[in-house]
Amino acid sequence: MKRMLFNATQAEELRVAIVDGQKLVDLDIESASKEQRKGNIYKGVVTRVEPSLEAAFVDYGCERHGFLPFKEISRTCLPNGGKVPENLKEGQELLVQVEKDERGNKGAALTTYVSLAGRYVVLMPTNPRGGGVSRRIEGEERNELRDTLAQLDIPEGMSLIARTAGIGRTAEEFQWDLNYLLSLWKAIDGASGSQKGAFLIYQEGSLVIRAIRDYFSADIGEILIDTDDIYEQAQQFMAHVMPDNVDKVKLYRDDVPLFSRFQIEHQIESAYSRQVNLPAGGAIVIDHTEALVSVDVNSARATKGSDVEQTAYNTNLEAADEIARQMRLRDLGGLIVIDFIDMEEPKHQREVENRLRDALHHDRARVQTGKISRFGLLEMSRQRLQPSLGETSYTPCPRCHGTGHIRGAESSALHILRILQEEAMKENTGALHVQLPVDVATFLLNEKRIDIHTLETRLKVNVVLIPNVHLETPH
Repeated sequence: MKRMLFNATQAEELRVAIVDGQKLVDLDIESASKEQRKGNIYKGVVTRVEPSLEAAFVDYGCERHGFLPFKEISRTCLPNGGKVPENLKEGQELLVQVEKDERGNKGAALTTYVSLAGRYVVLMPTNPRGGGVSRRIEGEERNELRDTLAQLDIPEGMSLIARTAGIGRTAEEFQWDLNYLLSLWKAIDGASGSQKGAFLIYQEGSLVIRAIRDYFSADIGEILIDTDDIYEQAQQFMAHVMPDNVDKVKLYRDDVPLFSRFQIEHQIESAYSRQVNLPAGGAIVIDHTEALVSVDVNSARATKGSDVEQTAYNTNLEAADEIARQMRLRDLGGLIVIDFIDMEEPKHQREVENRLRDALHHDRARVQTGKISRFGLLEMSRQRLQPSLGETSYTPCPRCHGTGHIRGAESSALHILRILQEEAMKENTGALHVQLPVDVATFLLNEKRIDIHTLETRLKVNVVLIPNVHLETPH
């Protein structure tokens, strides 16, 4: 049975896990210290229009200004429905929604095409041509949802997207959800004209509400929550949106911690590891770079196949399932490149590709996959729903700045020796006092003593090396 587990015993962190039996299927963690703005709606003020970037910068009340591409500006926002950028001026006020949170030194990505997510539909009040059915729905169900949408009373200039949760629901249930979103939009639209300048108008719901709205499905048997206040929130939301399922919300009162009861703490820990082991002895190694996420598949101790080809094939199939799972758990987004173990058989390559696509079928994020190239690489892209687990939980190492490598003592010593020669050759240099890490100073004083003495004699300077226990390479 599938279950949704809410762990909120630590005030700093709220964790939501979806488990199938005792296997962790999905994970969402919200940290109290890391404010997420995605989905929030603001009144913003245009601070700069950059035709060369085809974008404008917008002050929306936060420290760093947001980035608003011209293609994300609705004509209804501009005077007389004119074109961008001619009718976009500095100081102009716009209603904007955060589409992507700030990342590193990039500001938040904004849009004027607001979308409000309900249980069964997403309302787009400023986009008359954006409606349809979720891309994840296929076949006959897609046609049924189109027919249901056609029965709804949608105001002019607005559009709707049917969500996967709407499969099998009646037009009345859709209309009820739509009416709630319309009243919400009326309040947002009214608040936007209440004052001048940049300010927050609407905040996306708490993780409790978002998780139930986005993750809950008919195959989830129960929702277990280990704190009273979160239980109350969940019950109220369920009673309001899905009254038939209120009985599935249960308060967990056992002495054994909730996540330990379902043996998923160690599975969550695997989402923080660089290497994840596979059942048959293989492993996948996940590395982040500036441009992409690389995933390397290793056979490691896997020897179950009858030959090299079969071992590679079996390991790659296991890796395809685990990679899809890790992408969900870690919320990996952007470009992802997977280096599968080389397989000679084209049939095996196609089956591994299909296995990965099948494993990604239940992913909430939009995913595009390529084929395995002649170098054994498969490229894919995954929609970034929110900051990845690494971005919210880690800070870059202050010593190596996140590269994982530092310059060795010998190389640092030779670099300092060359700088000493440059400085000594400058006019009016009588003495050079150098503070440096102990291991670098030890190398220079023992291995390069003659070079330093020659330098002092030739250029008539006094070199003093001062080992400092508080200094570390490479600083």
